[in-house]
Amino acid sequence: MGRHGTIAGRKAAQDSKRAAMFTKYAKAITVAAKDGGDPDYNAGLRLAIEKARAISMPNDNIQRAIKKGTGELEGVNYEESVFEGYGPGGVAIIVDCLTDNNNRTTSFVRSTFDKYGGNLGTPGCVSYMFSRKGIILIEKEDSMDEDAIMELMEVAIDAGAEDMITGDDNFEIQTDPATYTDVHNAIVKAGYKPFESDIEYVPSMEATPKDEDLNKLKKLIDILEDNDDIQKVHNNCAIDLYE
Repeated sequence: MGRHGTIAGRKAAQDSKRAAMFTKYAKAITVAAKDGGDPDYNAGLRLAIEKARAISMPNDNIQRAIKKGTGELEGVNYEESVFEGYGPGGVAIIVDCLTDNNNRTTSFVRSTFDKYGGNLGTPGCVSYMFSRKGIILIEKEDSMDEDAIMELMEVAIDAGAEDMITGDDNFEIQTDPATYTDVHNAIVKAGYKPFESDIEYVPSMEATPKDEDLNKLKKLIDILEDNDDIQKVHNNCAIDLYE
């Protein structure tokens, strides 16, 4: 099983948090649209819209988020922030946020770490254990034979991908952040539909918590992910937390 686990597990997690994800993706679209509201000329906005559509976010919501970013509708100024710390069992955690109130978000993150057996640290305390990489997940399909898999790999590598890892029901394409957009666009142009696509923190070392710590770790991450101010929670747990 790959680092991302199975597509089935991730779909189940997405389905249970769809309303919260709409809010998070709307924020991401609004922030991206500040650089221009036309996705044909704004790669960041185009990717944000594609991710929103992948979870069936209504087009009205997408357009409203774009207009907030371009100033056509009254919106909120969001600030990016990153928190680092350790969860139960010594698992390293990085929390990406988009918030209109950094004091509120800082208080929530700190109290959640404390409540569920974690320790919020200082910037850089765990990020050295991760590398920034573009990650594109493609769901395996029954119709994909060996030639189709090779074609996907060739499209990705030709566009600048570093590697393609085969999981139980997915292909994980890894890129340098600088070539991520080119690789994503080439894959979409070739007719593939990414299940997930983003620049993430990929762990260079992993931690395996004991059974008694695992439930607390899952709860900590679950509570963090449910908060509207938190875009993504990265961790280096060796055990799939989506199963």
